Amino acid sequence: MSTLQTDAGARATQPVHQLRRLHLARAASAVVWAVVFALSTSTIGPVSVALLVLYPLVDAAAAVVDQRTSGATSLRGLLVVNVVLSLVAAVGLAVAAASGEPAVLRTWGAWAIASGLVQLVVAVRRRRLGGQWPLVLSGGISTLAGVGFLAAADADEPSLTGLAGYAALGGVFFLVSALRSRRVGA
Repeated sequence: MSTLQTDAGARATQPVHQLRRLHLARAASAVVWAVVFALSTSTIGPVSVALLVLYPLVDAAAAVVDQRTSGATSLRGLLVVNVVLSLVAAVGLAVAAASGEPAVLRTWGAWAIASGLVQLVVAVRRRRLGGQWPLVLSGGISTLAGVGFLAAADADEPSLTGLAGYAALGGVFFLVSALRSRRVGA
């Protein structure tokens, strides 16, 4: 095998390796966030508000890293949309927190629906890289969970505890995707 063929093969697997690292980082951050959030959400306070804002900011940062490292020019527009959605969600959650749990659930729900749809489309378009089916499922579940958060906002006693489960499940999907892409892309 020539050096040119080896270099071409390495370049072809580079996006898979970068996505794997990104998905592992997202999995770890989502699970840590879920645990800390679950321990701090008896009421809306400074720590829970900071965590509420942090989660979509991490999502935005991950989309920026993804856009810069993936090499998928056809997905850049969708990744930019995801960055914008996540930044708007972070600001929206900071504002919503002052109004209470129902406003937070509505804001989070709207963001989960929109970002879930983006994740679903990106994962479907990346399916040839392998390891994307967990993210297809995650995007679909995120969309459905968003509808659930919107409904929960109108409950007699709305609670933010479901957000921790949402983040933990997302972390599991990112972990499975990273492990599957390793097997497929290695």
